[in-house]
Amino acid sequence: MNVLVLNSGSSTLKFELVRTDADRMRDNTDQKLVRGTVERIGGEAVYAFTVPGRPTARGTVAARDHRAVLEFVIDWMAGPDSGVDIDSVGAIEAVGHRVAHGGERFRSSVRIDDDVLRAIEDTIDLAPLHNPSNLKGIAAARAVLGAGIPQVAVFDTSFHHTLPERAYLYALPYQLYRRYRIRRYGFHGTSYRYVTWRYRALTGRTREQTKLIALHLGNGCSMCAVDAGNSVDTSMGFTPLEGLVMGTRSGDLDPAILDHVAAKEGLSLNEVENLLNKQSGLLGVSGLTNDMRDLLAEANEHDDRRAKLAIELFCYRARKYIGAYLAALNGADAIVFAGGIGEHAAPVRERICAGLDWLGVTLDPARNASTVGGAEGRISADGSRVEVWVIPTDEELLIARDTVRVIAGLEARY
Repeated sequence: MNVLVLNSGSSTLKFELVRTDADRMRDNTDQKLVRGTVERIGGEAVYAFTVPGRPTARGTVAARDHRAVLEFVIDWMAGPDSGVDIDSVGAIEAVGHRVAHGGERFRSSVRIDDDVLRAIEDTIDLAPLHNPSNLKGIAAARAVLGAGIPQVAVFDTSFHHTLPERAYLYALPYQLYRRYRIRRYGFHGTSYRYVTWRYRALTGRTREQTKLIALHLGNGCSMCAVDAGNSVDTSMGFTPLEGLVMGTRSGDLDPAILDHVAAKEGLSLNEVENLLNKQSGLLGVSGLTNDMRDLLAEANEHDDRRAKLAIELFCYRARKYIGAYLAALNGADAIVFAGGIGEHAAPVRERICAGLDWLGVTLDPARNASTVGGAEGRISADGSRVEVWVIPTDEELLIARDTVRVIAGLEARY
């Protein structure tokens, strides 16, 4: 089955076309036919499409909305010069959508119908920056491919529905949870599902034997404690703002700071929230950038004090959370790094793990240095009490597989 995977943002569209079925999933022989991104939707959009074994196709296209972009993407894929192994729009047999928030209703991936669409709309107040954009992608796919093409929603929050009450409730008046469902939802669930499945595949462990701490470190960062294959705690909360230091997000802070900053700076609550989401984190501390690659370069080449401070703060917060989750799990068999920083920044992995000597965590310097650029493998030394792994995440593949499973009436989880 050829599954088109869509991740729709307010002015962006990311996609991947994956050929998969039950046999390919079992043998891990899924084919990725093409992936791409389109940015600046609403004007002269910029695109980059990559077919395995071919140079990346780049260019611009006038695109007023997501529907126009999707029409262009499909026409390009089906064209004679793309190199994609499809010959028409009819070769696309299903669509899988990344949807940020499923609220408390959606505990697994679901086939999209009008009832599901209304339920996603009902959660817009929980994810006002993401769910409306995800709905645009669903509407575009319906318009371009027709109502008869099955579409599946895969939720970032669904993996975390196994959190116990003690982990997902905040110590607020309980009626606020009952009235407004204010609780920890967690995010990056699709990434964690893939990583935990891949860890089992690499180590030969069963689901019940899977006890690990996974770190998804990118521009958005979070951590997840996994016990018997289930999420039992995670660092992001009611929104993606809580938890680790991120590219532009502050992570954990004293909530009284919001009112204090608003009063001192003459800001509205929305302006303070914007500051915490878009002007804080690595960018806010360093005053330079939210890109860890640039911060590492500044620290190494120019000994920039604030770049070094931002990196130190980032690694320290991650180490603290590892310690907390070791307590929550009563120990773990492995620490797993994923996400752009987790997969590529060997110095960051080294600094995070350097403070875990008491646990017996020992990295192999050569393995750590060489496991970059999309490589996967164990980076801990042979005698390390807790293994450390790098496992590049593949959310698009998981969404494609979930789409096939849901259409076939199978349980959509690993």
